Amino acid sequence: MSILSFARSATRARFSATAAIRSSAASVHTLPKLDYAYDALEPHISGEIMTLHHTKHHQTYVNGLNAAEDAYVKTDSTKDRIKLQAALKFNGGGHINHSLFWKNLAPATQGGGQLHDGPLKAAIERDFGSLGKLKEKMNATTAAIQGSGWGWLGYNQATKKLEVVTTANQDPLLSHVPIVGIDIWEHAFYLQYKNVKPDYLNAIWNVVNFKEAETRLVEASK
Repeated sequence: MSILSFARSATRARFSATAAIRSSAASVHTLPKLDYAYDALEPHISGEIMTLHHTKHHQTYVNGLNAAEDAYVKTDSTKDRIKLQAALKFNGGGHINHSLFWKNLAPATQGGGQLHDGPLKAAIERDFGSLGKLKEKMNATTAAIQGSGWGWLGYNQATKKLEVVTTANQDPLLSHVPIVGIDIWEHAFYLQYKNVKPDYLNAIWNVVNFKEAETRLVEASK
C-alpha cells in the first residue's frame, strides 16, 4: 500500500486498536527509505536534523507501533486492549505523519519549493488567493500550536476546498485528506533554528514537494 493510500484510509475512520489488528507478518511496520540524501535539503533543513529525525525519532514510532500491535493481538483482555489504544494512536500517528512528511519534502534539484501551473496551484489561488497568502496563514496557524503538533494543508472532501488545520502531538489528520504537513515538534527544527519557529516555517517552503502534494490533491478529488 502506498503512503498516500495509507493516509487516505486514515481519513475515513478513527485510528483505533480494532483497526490495527492484522496478521503477525502484516503488522510489522518498517522505517521507509528517503528519496534523497539526509543533507539534500540544506541549507533549509540540516543533514544532522534529518538524520536524527528519520533514524531516531521515526524509528521510535515504528518500534512502538509494532510493540503495541503485537501486544494487542496477543491479549484477550478487553481492559488491556483499551489501555493499548493510546500507544497505538500515538505511535501509529507518528508513523503515518512522518511517512507523509518525508514524501512532502524534496531538494531543489528534485523540484522542491517549485509550484507550477496545475490543479494544486489553481486550488490554492481559489481558496487562499495566492501561494504567498497560504504560506502566511499556514505559518501563523502552525506557529500558534501550543506544545507539539502538526500544521496541515488539508483537502475537505465535504466542501471540496483546501483548508489549513492542525493536530496535536502525533494525532493523524482524520478530518481532511493531508496534502502538505509541517512537523512542529522541536526535534524537527531546534538544532538549527532554536526556538525561532517562524524561521523554520519560512525555510521549509523552499523544500516542499509540491508535485507530491498535487498528486495527493488529484487523488483526493476523485
